[in-house]
This record gives sequence, C-alpha cells and structure tokens, in this order.
Amino acid sequence: MPGARLTQRERQQIADGLADGLAYAEIARRLDRPTSTVTREVTRNGGPVGYRADLAHRATRQRTQQRGQTPPRNSRTDPLPYGRAPEAVYDYQETLTGVLMVSGLPKMMARVLSCLFTTDSGSLTAAELAQRLQVSPASVSKAITFLESQDLVRRERGEGRRERYVVDDDLWYQSMRRSARANDQFIETARRGVGVLGRGTPAATRLENAARFLDFVSEGLLHAAEQGREVLHTRTGTTRNGTDGTDGTAPPLPNGS
Repeated sequence: MPGARLTQRERQQIADGLADGLAYAEIARRLDRPTSTVTREVTRNGGPVGYRADLAHRATRQRTQQRGQTPPRNSRTDPLPYGRAPEAVYDYQETLTGVLMVSGLPKMMARVLSCLFTTDSGSLTAAELAQRLQVSPASVSKAITFLESQDLVRRERGEGRRERYVVDDDLWYQSMRRSARANDQFIETARRGVGVLGRGTPAATRLENAARFLDFVSEGLLHAAEQGREVLHTRTGTTRNGTDGTDGTAPPLPNGS
C-alpha cells in the first residue's frame, strides 16, 4: 500500500528489478509506489549495484529502532526558509542523490553534492555538511577531494580560517570543458595506432573512426559550453537577482539560441 513501509517482499522485488536493469520508475510502477520511494530505498542501501533486499530490510529495522532511542541531530521537522516543507526537501535530496549515483558518482560524493545544490547559498563548511548529512568530517573531506578533482566543487576562504565548499553555475562550465578534454588523450593515442596498424586496415579504420567521432563531439561540446556560458552570463550578469535591472524580467536570449 502506498505510504506504508516497504515489506521484505517488496524489497526483493526491487532487487530483482535492479538485477533486470529496470529503471526506478518501472520498479515503482510494478510496486504501486512513488518513484521517489524506490529511489530513496536504493540510495540508502548500497545504491543500484550494492542493493541487497535482506540487508536493506535489516538496516531499515535498525534505523527505526535507533530513531526511537535517540532523537536525530538534524531534525527533518525544523523550519526551513521560504515556507519549504522539511520532509519534502529531505525526500527531494534523497531523490537527487540517487540520480547523481546513477550518473556515476559514489554515494557519499552524491550526498555532499546534493546537499550543496539544495542550499540557497550554494556553499557550506565541512562542519555544516557533516551535521546536515550526519556523517564524519573525514567522510566529508574525502568526498570534497573527489568532487574537486572532477571540477564539481571549489573551495573558498570563509570567515576566519574556515573553508567553504561551493557549487555555482561556472562549475558546470568547467566540468563540461574537463569532460570534453578528457577525450583528447584517447584521440591522440588512437591516431597514433592508425600508423602502427596500417592505414586502411580494419583495425586502423576502427581507431580512426573512433578518433574522428570523439574529436567532433568534443569540439561541439566545447562550443556548446562556451555558448551556454555566454547566454547564462548575459541573462544574470547585470544584476545579482538575475534581472536586467529595468522591468524585472530577464533579457531575451540571443537570436538563434
């Protein structure tokens, strides 16, 4: 029944669905559950690769018992700005974490990034992240180091000696550039292989086609990133609230965009 706790049988159906490569939405449809319920369940219990029905069921019972014994350090019922519903925000963070994990991020890195994205400031200290996620500072530090290496987070000096970890629009631009440039080494190596294997041979042709394809896609990605950044900065760069400073509306997109 939607709204009730997942049963062990339902968790086994989730595990079977994951093993069959089904999307969360399809698994949820078969269970007659919201997609967010399945996403949250998988995210909390090892992700799409590590999910095990029996372990998930046992872990959920343990968490329920612990919640009955000690109050959570970061209550979901605390008031939030703009009249947001705490439980709805928490559920959304769990859903976003699951999406980021599906895209390839490890669980803790996905949780940290999700937490940063859902703050109005777009920045938090290590202590704030540890408190919100209820994890150790060491876990936060490891996640931040990884996210920095992927150009998904940057550090800024805050008040005193505290560092703040930031996500903003420019990080997407930098991440896109990094993604495009990550193909360069393969492209160069593939073209070197054409000479070794003999131009015109099946193996050399395969490598040459791969290099040409990736080179074309990378150039297109870089161009799109530059164009997107220009449009974004044109629309938000004139005032801090994202308007053009005249009638309260954003300026129009350039022709052809």
